Amino acid sequence: MSKISRFINSSWEGLKISLSALGINKTRSFLTTLCIIIGIVMVTLMNAVSNGMDAEFDKSMAMMGQDVVYVEKHPWNRGPNYEWWKYRSRRDIKLDYVEDIRASSRLATAVSASASRGTSIRYKDVSADGVFISGVTDKYFDTAGLDIEMGRAFTPEEIQRGAKVTILGATLAENLFDRENPLNEEIRIGGQRFRVIGLLEKQGKFLGLADMDRRAITPIKAYGQLFSLRGNIQIAVKFPNEEIMEEGEYEIEGIMRRLRGLDATEDNDFALNKSQAFEAQLSSFKAGLYMVGGGLTALSLIIGGIGVMNIMFVSVRERTKEIGIRKAVGAKAWEILYQFLIEAVIMCLIGGLIGLLISYPLSMLLNQIFVASIDISVVIAAIVLCSIVGLVFGFIPAYRAAKSDPIESLRYE
Repeated sequence: MSKISRFINSSWEGLKISLSALGINKTRSFLTTLCIIIGIVMVTLMNAVSNGMDAEFDKSMAMMGQDVVYVEKHPWNRGPNYEWWKYRSRRDIKLDYVEDIRASSRLATAVSASASRGTSIRYKDVSADGVFISGVTDKYFDTAGLDIEMGRAFTPEEIQRGAKVTILGATLAENLFDRENPLNEEIRIGGQRFRVIGLLEKQGKFLGLADMDRRAITPIKAYGQLFSLRGNIQIAVKFPNEEIMEEGEYEIEGIMRRLRGLDATEDNDFALNKSQAFEAQLSSFKAGLYMVGGGLTALSLIIGGIGVMNIMFVSVRERTKEIGIRKAVGAKAWEILYQFLIEAVIMCLIGGLIGLLISYPLSMLLNQIFVASIDISVVIAAIVLCSIVGLVFGFIPAYRAAKSDPIESLRYE
């Protein structure tokens, strides 16, 4: 028999013996793999959340526009040393800055202003709470990258006079009107009547949390009659692409410093925010996730691996006579080693497969609350990880079995 044939036969026989041994001790095998199952569930869900966050982040940044700079009173990057009292005392961003920036900027393609807050909206006897309402100027749909699915956008005249008209997000329209056509219907915002003139295309959730379709948009003057604009204005400046935006950011900074009357020695009393600020926060969150989740996963797999090692020692001791018989009839040491390694790996793989079966419905449930997405790379990684745990922790018991003396093994009772 050739070496290849013998290896294949040894692999097949080892697999059958391993499955038989595991089948005889089902409860013991399950309890041994319990920590493996927990570890695989944790590592799978951790990667599912990470993958889901990456996909949702790209989608959310597309909502905001990666070629847009936002001029605001407060910076977005709020780390542990965030000096909120310093930013709160800054002068407000003025609505007049929009026209000044448009006139002064050489690189900007669109400039708009908006103010936002939460509110309640009613249609007849139906009420929607926690609605994100925005008052906007013209060019807002260009800077925000929003499209109208049904109806129309505001006219310049409606923006100028602050007409009581509104455009609704898909979720809000569905909540208020169910299957009715909302166009030209009147809703109540802050006790005042607004006519619905359009519906936005569906966007989804921002970073998997805020429903961007549960929103209403009005002309900013109409918004200002209901809510205060004080300290709440955000100016969005759009550029042709991200490369030009880098230069445009310095241009906008210079324009704003001139408008605010700042001299060369004074710091900016405004913030220039970009969607890239979220990327740093996302990276920080993912680093913490991997640190905590990775540590717990490693702990579970190590405990599980030690359990596998102990059970393999028990298995070797229980089958000492069998080992002696196999050696007596010509089995090589590597075949004995290989058989017990297969058994350890199979035990870990069974735990891994059970962990994957548990992880899939859990990830679907988690996706309803936050974001999670399992792809084939996570499954492959889990299988490889289980195989490594089986090989590492099964080697010493398997090596002891392979090196056992056949005569002593035959005498064992």
